[in-house]
Amino acid sequence: MSVFLAAPDFAFCGSALERAAHLRDQPEAMAAALADPQTRILPLWRGRPLFAAEGASPDPVAGAGLMPLAPGHPVLRAGTEAPLFLGLSGGQAVFAQDVSDWVPEGALPDGAAFFDATEQTHPDLPAGSCFAELRGRLPALDPRAAELAATARALLTWHATHRFCAVCGAPSRPEAAGWQRRCIACNAQHFPRTDPVVIMLVTRGNSVLLGRSPGWPEGMFSCLAGFMEPGEPLQAAVRREVAEETGVIVGGVRFVASQPWPFPAQLMLGCQAEAVSDAITLDPAEIEEALWVTRERLTDIFAGTDPQIRPPRKGAIAGWLLREWLADRLN
Repeated sequence: MSVFLAAPDFAFCGSALERAAHLRDQPEAMAAALADPQTRILPLWRGRPLFAAEGASPDPVAGAGLMPLAPGHPVLRAGTEAPLFLGLSGGQAVFAQDVSDWVPEGALPDGAAFFDATEQTHPDLPAGSCFAELRGRLPALDPRAAELAATARALLTWHATHRFCAVCGAPSRPEAAGWQRRCIACNAQHFPRTDPVVIMLVTRGNSVLLGRSPGWPEGMFSCLAGFMEPGEPLQAAVRREVAEETGVIVGGVRFVASQPWPFPAQLMLGCQAEAVSDAITLDPAEIEEALWVTRERLTDIFAGTDPQIRPPRKGAIAGWLLREWLADRLN
């Protein structure tokens, strides 16, 4: 069975960041790294990484697109907890820092979405740099910057939503440079979670099955996807999700590639599936519309000339699966 590696436009994969887990339990090493002016700290505000101005030179440690800061930078003063250690890049330590306590002028109103498309500048940063939603800026990042941003976002989101012990309900505190939390009452340890999601290229002859969820932007369609359930094999999850959402029955299933997807913390398991039926019966709670798209029409979609469906989002595994199938590279 063939297994495909990530393509260059396949976001969050292929950087081979040195995670350096052996340093996480070494407080002296972490303190020394945070005192090193060459260390990089990537700030995130309300889930948005700090992006460099368009045309800025790539950071020698963090790569192109991001704007990591040196320890002690004024922007980092809004951080209320210690920076989280992401790993080593070119031998240099890289951290992430949540600076969501900073309140800018004209901040988001009460009740505004925590993770949305709003961009925010900072008075202590160069013109053109801004905190921005990661999905909208994927094309600006090289593989190293993308992996750092994904790791930082997923890890900080986990900390923000897991401040209390799941065993006894008491507060927990970060340990191991941010890679675990420990309950202050019962001493239980908690570790960052990743939720497995199957995303499938469902084909039948010369056509592929696409769908759209309620609330998606107009013209946005994608491969079907869904969370795996406890005790469920990969192939069973694919068949169940396709049947539940569209009523289409799937036969053969094979794994193709995976992609971390930090929105907030999924691992997308890309599969190719062969449908044995083509009648569509929608679950309106899950799918607003689904349809079979021929190869010829998919060519128009990628070219941006289809009147109904917009091209797939760059960097996402769904677009990669569709592109590889269109080019006949999945068999």
